[in-house]
Amino acid sequence: PLCPQDSLGCGLRTCYRYLNQTSRSFAAVIQALDGELRHAVCIFYLVLRALDTVEDDMTIPVDVKVPMLHEFHSYLYQPEWKYMESKEKDRQVLEDFPTISMEFRKLSKVYQDVISDICQKMGFGMAEFLEKKVDSQHEWDKYCHYVAGLVGIGLSRLFSASELEDSIVGQDTELANSMGLFLQKTNIIRDYLEDQREGREFWPREVWSRYAKKLSDFAKPENIEVAVQCLNELITNALHHVPDVLTYLSRLKNQSVFNFCAIPQVMAIATLAACYNNKQVFKGVVKIRKGQAVTLMMDATNIQAVKAIMYQYVEEIYQKIPSTDPSSNKTQQVIATIRAMSLPGSSVASRHHYSPIYLSCAMLLAALSWQYLSTLSKATEEYVQAGEN
Repeated sequence: PLCPQDSLGCGLRTCYRYLNQTSRSFAAVIQALDGELRHAVCIFYLVLRALDTVEDDMTIPVDVKVPMLHEFHSYLYQPEWKYMESKEKDRQVLEDFPTISMEFRKLSKVYQDVISDICQKMGFGMAEFLEKKVDSQHEWDKYCHYVAGLVGIGLSRLFSASELEDSIVGQDTELANSMGLFLQKTNIIRDYLEDQREGREFWPREVWSRYAKKLSDFAKPENIEVAVQCLNELITNALHHVPDVLTYLSRLKNQSVFNFCAIPQVMAIATLAACYNNKQVFKGVVKIRKGQAVTLMMDATNIQAVKAIMYQYVEEIYQKIPSTDPSSNKTQQVIATIRAMSLPGSSVASRHHYSPIYLSCAMLLAALSWQYLSTLSKATEEYVQAGEN
């Protein structure tokens, strides 16, 4: 198609169109990033979306899929490569891969190297888990590392490469990995029923086998009690990543990068709070309401506000811990750790030295938004309960 001349090239504009078609949640925050980092992250997202589409496509035989996953990073440098046989909803990114790979090759070499490296590692990780189920909690962490931790590491390296963030952000892979694991575990926990219906299992056997014979048993009404206990244990496991998340966010200096990183994390904690001890996870979809999501996006713009939001939601979980829950002690412990880090004035290694007047404004804002969120979450609870009756 002929493109009218303007600041964005034809190929890049197509890439942004695909971004908006394939990602509801990430498109907006990616497009708010500063400068050339925005293009690099957009291309990174589409390359991983294409890789993910190969992994998800059950119509591709395993003997074809494994070499594809292994080789995928090399397709970035093959101008003609595309895949036309996919039946997945996002198949467009495979069918028009030449446009994406062309824009990839226009990025600065620092960005290309990061994207290609992460793509290779992820392809190998996906191939490894194609043939096996997630058994131990260690394997759960490993699977989540391949599909999400690596994304966190890659993004962090892009932030540093753009020089919008210090080099430490890209070098500290442990913290970056935690950012991805927290989001991925939240999605896996919330999506129990949807994954069951599509024949996928991501809950770690080591945990669920203590509560049931088969993972699918949790969907049966007579097993709801043990199902919820297992759910609570997995949420407790996920909460262990929150301290790393707060430390990571406290190092960020660029506002657009901060928003990009913080928004998904506050959405995740709100989602876990909604899922905790909630039978609904095994009966339908648990979603945070639109109004709540909008508030979170508007509030999560500085580290103090994010700490206040985290504090608010772990508090909400704390209030819901049943005395009879097998994980109750562990849950209380991890919440105590998060509380200590997210109390106003707690020293998460932050390098922001704002003037006292600015800080008191930030604290006031944080306190107000926290109050607003408390009110909101109470309203949400009433709303949810009304929905249940």
